[in-house]
Amino acid sequence: MSSFKPGKVERVAGPVIVASNMLGAEMYEVVRVGDQGLIGEIIKIEQDRATVQVYEETAGIRPGEKVERSGKPLSVELSPGITGQIYDGIQRPLTVLFEKTGPFVKRGLTLPPIDKSKKWHFVPTTKPGASVVGGDIIGRVKETSLITQQIMVPPNQSGKISSIVKEGDYTVTEPVGELESPNGPVSLFMLNTWPVRAARSFRRKLPSNTPLLTGQRIIDFFFPIAKGGTATIPGAFGTGKTMSQQQLAKWADASVIVYVGCGERGNEMAEVLETFPKLVDPRSGEPIMNRTVLIANTSNMPIAAR
Repeated sequence: MSSFKPGKVERVAGPVIVASNMLGAEMYEVVRVGDQGLIGEIIKIEQDRATVQVYEETAGIRPGEKVERSGKPLSVELSPGITGQIYDGIQRPLTVLFEKTGPFVKRGLTLPPIDKSKKWHFVPTTKPGASVVGGDIIGRVKETSLITQQIMVPPNQSGKISSIVKEGDYTVTEPVGELESPNGPVSLFMLNTWPVRAARSFRRKLPSNTPLLTGQRIIDFFFPIAKGGTATIPGAFGTGKTMSQQQLAKWADASVIVYVGCGERGNEMAEVLETFPKLVDPRSGEPIMNRTVLIANTSNMPIAAR
């Protein structure tokens, strides 16, 4: 998997394992645990020992099995092709997993979050010689009938555009331009990999002065929510928090919906996965999945253990 010397499992305690011989490992680095290569993340380091949070069932993992480092933090892939997908908590595409393994996901199995072979119609919006910084738009892609993705310069890059491709169809791994930066030439892609624990940079925050119409009269009248704002629905078990969240995801006046079912019971997420692909957006008449990303990260453990 990598050029790093593998460590060894020293102790297993539920979803947490302690690995030795991990000198040089970094906090929040992704590792593969055991012969099955279960994905995990380093959450604590003491000398040459690393404590790893494993994101899959650890049954059968024994002391002495290898722990392989990746040298990279837990990251997500961002590009055209993400809208309309159904992922688990570590961005594995569940629909593709179902096609390959059936209804039960095999441990250690990893698939690309984005289809690297699909071509997208790229329309350049800049020219060679233009000075750009992180966040500047270099082109656009019509991802779905409702979503147009703006292809931007990565947040940590700046310089002058030395070349840009012509309008046409390209995969997300094909360069669509080249940037002459202070550190040398940098290829620009439609695909961008970003660490999940790093906040995206921004130039300024816009004022929240436009209401978000949720489609729920009691919320819009008594508890209005602003676009760009946040809201929470506190409540005891069984009071309708999840149902309210689902209604907002279905009918809210938003351009993009990212529905994160983290810690939800399996039957609740099964209902979401079954109903959402059948719904139609009332404003556009298009399928609601054309503006939605579903993340199904279920937990059927008791409330206190989630």
